[in-house]
Amino acid sequence: RVTGNYSLVDYDLGIYDSSSYFQSFMPGTQFIGWLNFKPLGLTDGKYGKLNLGGGIQTGNQDTSYRVAGAYIGYEYKKWLVNFEFSDANGYNGPIGYVVDKKASGFYSTLAYRITPKVQALIRYDEFDPNKMITNNTRREYTAGINYFIKGQALKMVLNYVFCQNDATKDSHRLILGTQILL
Repeated sequence: RVTGNYSLVDYDLGIYDSSSYFQSFMPGTQFIGWLNFKPLGLTDGKYGKLNLGGGIQTGNQDTSYRVAGAYIGYEYKKWLVNFEFSDANGYNGPIGYVVDKKASGFYSTLAYRITPKVQALIRYDEFDPNKMITNNTRREYTAGINYFIKGQALKMVLNYVFCQNDATKDSHRLILGTQILL
């Protein structure tokens, strides 16, 4: 794995074993690469922070798979907005390798810092786990509050999520959680 973080660009590139979540030993290799451009990186935050990124995860486990994504994120003073889209031709995840599914997903978040420690946010997520099947898209609408105890390293999260499912019954979730980064 090779990473770099500079004023105008950052990157994360690596070659890995394609057996995510230790399902088997070395069934194939996988490349993951992400590149971000920071057009406002030399302005010391005067105009905010803008990140334009893209990446790919591709590998081989019995056959080839590919996931490609694009990201736009902007922070200015107390505001944050971001968008990310991904498209997959097969993918490798927590339920294992899925060769025959073409999936896509999108999310967007809008957040506002009420105080230095309290942030309110709304979020929209959409996931189509198999584009070859109609009426199976999942959408989530989230409203939440983050309380930052020590920046992103330690925070509390309270979210209400409405889940709209084309194929199953809609649902509601209330999420209370913590984030600890070491």
